[in-house]
Amino acid sequence: SLIVNAMSSSSSLLISRSSILWSLWTFLAVSVVIGTANETMTKPKIKLEETHIKNVVVVIAMEAEASPFIEHLNLEASEDFFPPQTPFKAFSGPHNGCHVTVVTNGKDHAHGTGVDNVGTVPAALLTFLTLQTVPEADLLVNAGTCGGFRAKGAEIGDVFLTTAVANHDRRIPIPGFASYGTGRLESQIEDLADVAASVHAKLGVCTTGNSLDKHDWDEKHMLENDASIKDMEAAAIAWSCSMSNNTPFMGVKVVTDIVDGFRPTDEEFLENLSHAAKSLQSSLPIIIDHVCASNNDSPKAEL
Repeated sequence: SLIVNAMSSSSSLLISRSSILWSLWTFLAVSVVIGTANETMTKPKIKLEETHIKNVVVVIAMEAEASPFIEHLNLEASEDFFPPQTPFKAFSGPHNGCHVTVVTNGKDHAHGTGVDNVGTVPAALLTFLTLQTVPEADLLVNAGTCGGFRAKGAEIGDVFLTTAVANHDRRIPIPGFASYGTGRLESQIEDLADVAASVHAKLGVCTTGNSLDKHDWDEKHMLENDASIKDMEAAAIAWSCSMSNNTPFMGVKVVTDIVDGFRPTDEEFLENLSHAAKSLQSSLPIIIDHVCASNNDSPKAEL
């Protein structure tokens, strides 16, 4: 009887383990399929030249970068745009046949530092809430500064428009999760090169991470992403756009530091921030004018 009971218990244990292993294998297999589907899934392309753009959202992380643009377009603060418990700020108004909404991450109160909220978490939440309030947005532009790769032809002050975005610090070495971690999203804008030509901008992939500097593992993944520029928000913002009616996304980035250079990132960033901000403020209004010009008979603006 004892032998029979032992054999029965052993058999039940083996069946239980087999069930667990089968469930795990099934989960991983499904994850791989989903990951592959996400990699190969394509979104419909649009031509800005042929699209009647009525509503444009501009996401800018730092208020110092946003203020000159807000003043240039004479936008007014929208006090009730976001839930009152959030730090985010919104400004809106008409411009060249479009309704333009500029949103910023606001200042950090959670940690009591008072600095600008930067990084993927505030950027994703800001964008999601914005597109819930403005679901009719025809285009979302993420404007700001970035690091540039000299190997890809980037120099201080260069303006880049993003052909794709990806993450370089979401390392998840589990079957099916690797591609999710990278989270690459291609640009939906078919005539992006025409927009770039209007401001003499360059084109390239933007890789996103939550640190201003980098280490060896970051460098490896940025190289795999074929990155021309590096920032702290673009991939998160594009992800929120993909969940909100696949709102077309365009990154407009100005280089403040050289990622594959020899100077400390923080030192070079602070030294060139003012110069990059001026470059952004000269190019961003022209891009908005170019996009909105499809609504009227005015010629496309150029530098």
